[in-house]
Order: sequence, then C-alpha cells, then structure tokens
Amino acid sequence: MGHNCAIYINKIKQLNTRLANKELTRRGIKEYNGEQSKILHVLWKKDGISSKEIADKTGLTLNTLTTMLARMENMNLIKKKISEKDKRKTIIELTDFAKTLEKEYREIIDEIVLKVFAGFSEIEIVKFEEYLERVINNIEKNLKDKE
Repeated sequence: MGHNCAIYINKIKQLNTRLANKELTRRGIKEYNGEQSKILHVLWKKDGISSKEIADKTGLTLNTLTTMLARMENMNLIKKKISEKDKRKTIIELTDFAKTLEKEYREIIDEIVLKVFAGFSEIEIVKFEEYLERVINNIEKNLKDKE
C-alpha cells in the first residue's frame, strides 16, 4: 500500500512540540514545556480529572504521564488529591499558579495555529480536523477490539 500517514502524524506531533517549545522560549516562559502544555490544555478545559482521563485525552501512556505529573507537581503546576467518590482514584487539579498561565498559553496556541495552517482555508482546516478525528476513532476502536 505504501501510505505514510503514521509517519506524517508522528512528524507533525514532534514538529508541533518543537514549535511550541520555540515559542515558549521566545516569550521567556520557563514554567512549562511543550509536552506539559498538552496536559495543562486538558486540565484548563476540565479541571479535576483522573490520570486515566488525561492519558485518554492526550494519548500519553500512563507510565509517561505519571512521570510528567510528578515533575509538574514539583513545579507547582498541578496538585493531586484522593477522589471523594472513589478513594482508590487520584484526581489531578491545576494549582492557582497554573491557572494564571492559561491566558498566555491561549495566545501562543493562536499564534501557532496561524503558522501551522498558513495557506489553508477555513473549510480545509475543518475537513482536516474531521479526518484526524476519524483516524483517532478508528485507531481507538481497533485498540478496544483487541482488549
């Protein structure tokens, strides 16, 4: 078949993280990096969720996520607490400090999106994202089928 979709997607992920890190450095932001911004992004959308939910939304493995969360906790970006509903579950919450970083993050993301989609029409962007969602759904379905 010879399709390179997986290679392209992986390269986009790597380049996007590098672009985010470059922009963070340019702005003098040292509080978090491009990889950590993915976790923060999820928590800024919905704070107080489990590690599993963060892993599902970011695509990070639980092992990788556990290490990143420990580092982020040391950096005063997140705090962990035991769920009141299920004492076996740990809930991840943003610190007040992390909440203050969201506005500038949104500005950075808007700038990156303009760079990434330069030359694309709005319709092309919407279609591209729809295709990516379908790819993700297909992969997730196949992963669940194997469990």
